[in-house]
Amino acid sequence: MTGSSSSPVAEGTPSNHGLGPRAAAVLVFGSSAAVLVVEIVALRLLAPYLGLTLETSTMVIGIALTAIALGSWLGGRIADQVDPRRLLGPSLGVSGAVVALTPAVLRTAAEWAPATLLFIASLTVLVPGALLSAVTPIVTKLRLTSLAETGTVVGRLSGVGTVGAIVGTVLTGFVLVSRLPVSGILIGLGTLLVVGSAVVEWRSRGWRGTPALALVVVAGGLATTVAPGGCDTETRYHCARVVADPDRDGGRTLVLDGLRHSYVDVDDPTFLEFEYVRAIASVVDAAFPEGEPLVAHHLGGGGLTFPRYLAATRPGTRSLVSEIDSGVVRINRDQLGLSSEAGIDVRTEDGRLGLRRLDADSRDLVVGDAFGGVSVPWHLTTVEAMTDVRRVLDEDGLYVVNLIDHGDLAFARAEAATLSETFEHVALVGEPTDIGLDPTAIPEGGNLVVVASSRPVDLRATQEALDARQTGWKIVTGDDLISWIGDAQLLTDDYAPVDQLLQPYSPQSSQ
Repeated sequence: MTGSSSSPVAEGTPSNHGLGPRAAAVLVFGSSAAVLVVEIVALRLLAPYLGLTLETSTMVIGIALTAIALGSWLGGRIADQVDPRRLLGPSLGVSGAVVALTPAVLRTAAEWAPATLLFIASLTVLVPGALLSAVTPIVTKLRLTSLAETGTVVGRLSGVGTVGAIVGTVLTGFVLVSRLPVSGILIGLGTLLVVGSAVVEWRSRGWRGTPALALVVVAGGLATTVAPGGCDTETRYHCARVVADPDRDGGRTLVLDGLRHSYVDVDDPTFLEFEYVRAIASVVDAAFPEGEPLVAHHLGGGGLTFPRYLAATRPGTRSLVSEIDSGVVRINRDQLGLSSEAGIDVRTEDGRLGLRRLDADSRDLVVGDAFGGVSVPWHLTTVEAMTDVRRVLDEDGLYVVNLIDHGDLAFARAEAATLSETFEHVALVGEPTDIGLDPTAIPEGGNLVVVASSRPVDLRATQEALDARQTGWKIVTGDDLISWIGDAQLLTDDYAPVDQLLQPYSPQSSQ
């Protein structure tokens, strides 16, 4: 037909503007991997301010998925209206600049404008996530040469993107976080993205914004060094600091994700600063003859305050500690004076798995003091976990657990109910207003200690020990405890909504 202004592209004629299959695969692989790196590291950045809870994880994952959906949709739509070659450089470069600024911006907002934290956190995940997710439809548009190969091109690039996401997840979780600070990961990723933008720009001779974005990345790196909220050490799970006590030469406080987890006096392990630790010591000292060595297992290590106390007051005690964070173990050895002669064996392992490895009837004492963020890890709270605790305790063995809850104490009540289902004798130790001794008072919440055993708990001896340490705490059991528990539901491996049961807490509360 003559006179037409244009002719259709012949079947099989390339129209990919010089973007080869390898370059396309690298772009899709790298951008997909970067989205998952940002998502995982964002959780680490937010944990000190929002807690490492199911709600925090759900929020970040939801924002990341929203970014992926939004970026994929808009990227494809815009690529159909604008020359795709003009989109790749800005998508990579702008996302790289935002990623590099994220550590400084988030930490500054958390310290100086906490009301804006959720909004800013959402943007720092949404913006780079959407821009990076737009790369796949843009590259797909560039690679399509005919309708006949649409399925092949789309399927191949979709597969490459999925593999990139998997690699980004595995690399971050198993390698990067354990070896680099989160700020270093994000600044490094931002640098790589801006470099990628420069390469694409050079090949396409298009957009010219990369130098400005490179300056933004440098600014992000410099800002991170002065932004508040830094860590002495970034472990696999925590932002950790050790703070010296100005009023006590040997006093050290281990701060994890902004919360005081342990106080250790490296010169005097019998000094117990935190009230809940004094309560645990009172319970144990009342339950066992003075100075008698024990075989103990500790779920959670922190600063190893109580294992040190047992070693000092009960010579010959053997304490085995399950501490999941190898970085915390290193801090104990390098900064908190832990020696190999203390009779304390620390294993880097999950507490539930550590329980499984213990022989039946092999422990006099099990102490639960494990926290993931602001809550006891849910899998250490269930009937099944408590059944394993009871299995490893001998006939006169004792289980003592530290809990934190506020408001109506729904989680603490559920855990007490769970222990009552598993052990014959259970007692609750805490402030009188929190354990129901003053029904007219509103519970303030904080730390509570629950004691469980197959033998009766000596209430009189325990109360005398609590009074001697001037804790102000009281102990209840029997009908008073049943009344306090009320209709709380048991926690099981099939149903343990620990994060949902927990009430709002004060960021300054100690654990």
